[in-house]
Amino acid sequence: MDGAQLLAYCLAKPGAWQDEPWEGDVVAKVGDKIFAFLGGDSVGLKCGRNRDEADELVHIYPDDVTASAYIGRYGWNSIRVGGAVAPDELRELVDQSYDAILSKLPKSKRPK
Repeated sequence: MDGAQLLAYCLAKPGAWQDEPWEGDVVAKVGDKIFAFLGGDSVGLKCGRNRDEADELVHIYPDDVTASAYIGRYGWNSIRVGGAVAPDELRELVDQSYDAILSKLPKSKRPK
């Protein structure tokens, strides 16, 4: 799976849309919240409720998964696309990130 395929997968989610809040940084949002940071050869995803939960993935894939800068303490990881994390698992991680962010949106902002 490459970055374009991953972006397409993200944008196929109900209510998902592409934004560029910072020049050159593409993100996928649901409502007004980011669920995936897409750029270069990595994707930033919410991988746990906190750092301890997100670190489970870091321990499994130490060469391909790291805590995201600035927001890592909130359970966000940066995952190398095309690395050891299999495409099916990467799609599952996108699903989990989307679901985690969707659940925090007020019902009025959730896709119908």
